[in-house]
Amino acid sequence: MQKDIILQGDCLELLKQIPSKSVDLIFADPPYFMQTQGELLRASGELFKGVDDEWDKFENFSHYDEFCKIWLSECKRVLKDSGTIWVIGSFQNIFRLGFLMQNLGFWILGDIIWNKTNPVPNFKGTRFCNAHETLIWCSKSKNARYTFNYKTMKFLNEGKQEKSVWNIGLCIGNERLKGSDGKKLHNTQKPEALLEKIILSSTKEGDLILDPFFGTGTTGAVAKKLGRHFLGIEENELYIKVANSRIRQVNPISNAITKGELEKKPPKVSLKELLNLGFLEQNQKFYDKNKNYVCSLRDDKVSDDNELLSIHKMAAKKLGKENHNGWNYFYIFKNDKFISLDSLRYEYERIINETSHH
Repeated sequence: MQKDIILQGDCLELLKQIPSKSVDLIFADPPYFMQTQGELLRASGELFKGVDDEWDKFENFSHYDEFCKIWLSECKRVLKDSGTIWVIGSFQNIFRLGFLMQNLGFWILGDIIWNKTNPVPNFKGTRFCNAHETLIWCSKSKNARYTFNYKTMKFLNEGKQEKSVWNIGLCIGNERLKGSDGKKLHNTQKPEALLEKIILSSTKEGDLILDPFFGTGTTGAVAKKLGRHFLGIEENELYIKVANSRIRQVNPISNAITKGELEKKPPKVSLKELLNLGFLEQNQKFYDKNKNYVCSLRDDKVSDDNELLSIHKMAAKKLGKENHNGWNYFYIFKNDKFISLDSLRYEYERIINETSHH
């Protein structure tokens, strides 16, 4: 099975060449069949270039549905039983895709709203400003054992459970690839931040990610950066050239997040050890998740000015329980950030491991 390459050609044909059950994750950004008509003008009168590419044009809905049914069927075949697929779309096509996917036996795990923090305005003022796109996340079947890095996503969301609305800006600035004419190279280039969340949430290090509509290579660039493999399919020769150049310049990173170490059982470490190494300070204030002060550190215990207890007994006391895991309950302010006490254990382990390797 070839990895880290872009196959040039029609995805409907090339998908058939990929072995069954060989891919861990699929990210599909298919044509939206936007049916754009007429010119769009900015408030200044300047022409706005929307999606008018040939690859987004279909005869009718039946033609579009047949196209999608073929590539989705092949995606289901090549996906491992433990794999998942993410399909992105907008109001023009996402409901058709969801209908087709359920009919093909995919099990919808959820839908994510990509809330664009800098959306393109509705120039005519005839509709609401379309400020989001939808991602459908599916496993191959209802009872599939799939990857979901819950603890990683919670950690990246400042210790709070990650929600299904992601606030991420459109691809602009230096990230936006430009052609020789200085204009955007690809009309629907997705931001790397979006792919990072998808890949970190639902793959493991070394997994293979398929993108059947590869475009200018965002999936491949982020996959390489995060220590995953990619397989792209793309018809446009210029896009492939740009994507290969882009991916070559990516330097992979390797840390507790990319390695999925947060999904493992927490390392055993005491408050005293964290204190001795400077991760915590004597009299450090501990808070609950709502930033309410609860108690202060006293060596290997905590005090709420009434009792000196272990972090577990103190958490249980505040919650009116017999027992509760204090590592999950308490938060601190460190370097102007509000972080979970639990995250310090992983940071401690990382420092210890790096020290031992040197």
